[in-house]
Amino acid sequence: MLNDPLANALSLMKNAEMKGKRICRIKPSSKLISGVLRVFKENGYIGEYQFIDDGEAGILEVELIGNINNCGVIKPRYPVKRDELEKWERRYLPARDFGLLILTTTKGIISNEDAKKYGIGGKMLAYVY
Repeated sequence: MLNDPLANALSLMKNAEMKGKRICRIKPSSKLISGVLRVFKENGYIGEYQFIDDGEAGILEVELIGNINNCGVIKPRYPVKRDELEKWERRYLPARDFGLLILTTTKGIISNEDAKKYGIGGKMLAYVY
């Protein structure tokens, strides 16, 4: 039984990255996972990714480029105000300006840097460095 597809997807990517694989296949896919992968790609943690329709939930095929040291979900999905982002960065990221927090906001799924730029808060989804 699959309880958290995002947690499974990130652990699949981390394990494939540790083994040195270049391609990771994530099944089942979802809009949430695609949004997180889009943020990863924009910030240079993964290469291209594509959706493959298998007649069921679909598969996301991700190109790994060796930039992920660690990634994971943040549970529970804490609500974060715009002035609290630094506190959460200190908690989940190893150093200042190293890594990303992924948030879901009214602007969509964005990184903590974009949330600071827009001046908005949201709910914590994941971290990567």
